[in-house]
Amino acid sequence: MVAIIIIETPTLGDRSYLAHDGGIAFVVDPQRDIDRILEKASTAGVQITHVLETHIHNDYVTGGLALAQATGAQYLVNGADEVSFERTPIAGGQRIAISPTMTLDVLATPGHTLTHLSYVLTSGGRTIGVFTGGSLLFGSTGRPDLLGPEHTHELAHQQYGSAQLIAAAVPDDTQLLPTHGFGSFCSTAISHATASTVGAERLANPVLTQDEEDYVREMLAGLDAYPAYYAHMGARNLAGPKPADLAEPSQADAAQLLARIQAGEWVVDLRHRTAFAAGHAVGTLNFGLDGSFATYLGWLIPWGTPVTLLGETPDDVARAQRELVRIGVDRPAAASTGGPGQWSDAPLASYLRADFTDLANVRHHREVAVLDVRRRGEWTERHIEGALNIPLHDVPARLDGLPPGELWVHCASGYRASIVTSMLAARGRAVVLIDDHFSHAAKAGLPMVGRA
Repeated sequence: MVAIIIIETPTLGDRSYLAHDGGIAFVVDPQRDIDRILEKASTAGVQITHVLETHIHNDYVTGGLALAQATGAQYLVNGADEVSFERTPIAGGQRIAISPTMTLDVLATPGHTLTHLSYVLTSGGRTIGVFTGGSLLFGSTGRPDLLGPEHTHELAHQQYGSAQLIAAAVPDDTQLLPTHGFGSFCSTAISHATASTVGAERLANPVLTQDEEDYVREMLAGLDAYPAYYAHMGARNLAGPKPADLAEPSQADAAQLLARIQAGEWVVDLRHRTAFAAGHAVGTLNFGLDGSFATYLGWLIPWGTPVTLLGETPDDVARAQRELVRIGVDRPAAASTGGPGQWSDAPLASYLRADFTDLANVRHHREVAVLDVRRRGEWTERHIEGALNIPLHDVPARLDGLPPGELWVHCASGYRASIVTSMLAARGRAVVLIDDHFSHAAKAGLPMVGRA
């Protein structure tokens, strides 16, 4: 009997897969930190003989080459991809015998990339699942614009054709096993599904229910910005990434942390926004481990800037380091554990946290500037009257042009706002973090613009 083990990376919105028949195993789209996969294989008592990529990834550094080297497995990558390492080249139309009980049929499914592949798993004459990478996803498809505007329109149409191909190639009860789509910016839409079949997608997924022109038009219209660090992932994956280095970083004292801040490096406080607002070392930035830490840090940081991690425990630092290595931030410059009392010899900084009711009350007796850091689509749907919208990813370039005086900062739930508030506080601005769900804004009596 074939077992499929899901290795989730929820902070990036991705999944890797380990499939086995009790003795032989293969892996699809492994993340950089391959120790998780090796542990699963060891627990199952199976040997990994094949490692496969659906595509050259744009949102994370692959662990495929390192995993193949560590296990002696064949590394299967599309032969059309111009990689700089040895691999077993494959193409659509091939059949791969993984073991006497497991076979993979390769489908050419361009759309998310030009050379994207999907894999149909069969065992004992029965179709078990289809590994679709960034092609057909739960409720959506992978976005077609990551290779640049010159390819977007072509890839959008190819994505439609690839989804149709997948749906026609397998029975309705086939498990759909995508890599992206669990909060990943590689997806064209948000889905909260945790499992699906091709038959279920046939009934509800726009790419399988709409005609081609409608699907392409609506999908392209809904595309929003994606993280800036994506620009570095493809080249890294084509070059063949080295194994992840998760060794403990060097420790820094308060004087060293101050020197790093003064040198323009990023010293990142990993604590929850509540703790950071109450007291933090001047000049530090807040990217809490409770949210999409690596995605937003990788999006905002000038690429190559040294990063120092501040965590309450060594486990916090190790967790952050693991997340960063997945996006190619290989080694923290330094780290420190404990709390702000250990991280600064100077008085701590702090700022107020508030909710939307507080904002409504303050607006009754004085003017305050409200900064909405949600994405443009969120803003267009509904926003507070009079608020200024600068999406989170645009804030660093516009810090000098913000309104003077006190700034009240909000997003949809507080996480993105906490990042921006910490950036503003590091520059000496008077700020208030609105740590509240945006759904409460209208209930607080704030005048709104957009759909009710």
